[in-house]
Amino acid sequence: MFNYETLKKILFRFEPETAHNIAEFGLTKLPYCRTINNYMVEKNFVMDARLSQDLFGTTFANPVGLAAGFDKNATMVESMMALGFGFTEIGTMTPRAQDGNPKPRMFRYPEAKSVQNAMGFNNEGSYTVAKNLRKVFPYAIPIGANVGKNKTTPEENALSDYRVLISKFEGISDYLVINISSPNTPNLRDLQNEKFITELFTMAQDLTDKPILLKIAPDMDAQVAIDLCNTAINAGAKGIIATNTTIDYSLVPNCESFGGLSGAVLADKSYELFKELGKALYGKTTLISVGGISDAAEAYRRIRAGATLVQSYSGLIFEGPSMVRKINEGIIELMSEDGFTHISQAIGADLK
Repeated sequence: MFNYETLKKILFRFEPETAHNIAEFGLTKLPYCRTINNYMVEKNFVMDARLSQDLFGTTFANPVGLAAGFDKNATMVESMMALGFGFTEIGTMTPRAQDGNPKPRMFRYPEAKSVQNAMGFNNEGSYTVAKNLRKVFPYAIPIGANVGKNKTTPEENALSDYRVLISKFEGISDYLVINISSPNTPNLRDLQNEKFITELFTMAQDLTDKPILLKIAPDMDAQVAIDLCNTAINAGAKGIIATNTTIDYSLVPNCESFGGLSGAVLADKSYELFKELGKALYGKTTLISVGGISDAAEAYRRIRAGATLVQSYSGLIFEGPSMVRKINEGIIELMSEDGFTHISQAIGADLK
């Protein structure tokens, strides 16, 4: 098989967004190359009873999922098992198609194993994405649908966008995620307030029984984050995903002054907020950790802090298609060292 380090050298010669488009093209074709696809599934997809969990009315064979932002239009779902992911999250989708922010809007920092993006919810719109999703749902692994408002929708009309999106995707996904934490849509993070969250999740309860989760930003005070999450849970949220990208530009010297940073530089910042959320919310709801996770040690740190599931995106860019397998195999080894026979024993171990 083609060595990823060689492929990475080729991809890194292109602008980051161009490289992503090349990768997307390859992954949309991979399911049709059955010999290669089956080989990669057999090599990378870890199925082990010690990692399997029943959540949200479905089974997660392993706890490592693809974070939103990679598969914006649900074109790569059928390749996710070949990359080892136990679940995938598509989007972020908006009701109407939008081009996103002006280019260049994605920047790569190889020495820091990090990425900065200011994409701005570029996607083909809910009609097209739903059409793509209907072709594959239900799938062999769970699919989450991450949704956000259009850039041109005024803040006072944001609820209507989320109403449209929940109604459109609740029947063709295993769970939904409310994205009000991206830094790349003007004023979107202003919706991270108790009034809007209460209205949103109260409305959602009338639209679907499907689990709906809230994704939060890493750039808020821990107590504020805890209070917002409790508000969401009390209003019907079934889980919290922490965290989105950061606008703490001090993490990468000479980075751009816009967009959100992800990857290795986000790991400690994301963990510190997640740890506080775990202390306050573990046992009350399902917690999913994302942000700077690219190896087993970091994934296991989040699991012990209360994460039932973890997600990665930027790590895949730097580590390649063997990353998820290595994370899952490493989690099993770390569990064994701690004397755990099932992941449920490791989840929240630091809090017990």
